[in-house]
Amino acid sequence: ALGKGSDLEKAFATVALVYNNSADPEGKLSKAETKRLLQTQFGGFIQGQENKPKYQEIISTLDEESENKIDFEDFMILLVSLTLMSDLLQEIKNVKTTK
Repeated sequence: ALGKGSDLEKAFATVALVYNNSADPEGKLSKAETKRLLQTQFGGFIQGQENKPKYQEIISTLDEESENKIDFEDFMILLVSLTLMSDLLQEIKNVKTTK
């Protein structure tokens, strides 16, 4: 859909596509499915974060009230929260690319 889009546009389109492919007909994910999706599709960002209190807080919310579902907005907030605390983000910040 965004063959000629910018890298950032393609990245967000990919996030939306991955989310939509996993979401139920109402466009939501169960908390268990959200946790699985994060582990399988976002592993590079969450790897090594298991002992951080903020990570544990975020993941523990996915284990509570399992009947509640996650919508796309909440999913994006999870991704941003996990990215900001990630060691991988610090590595990415140290990489300089030229175009």
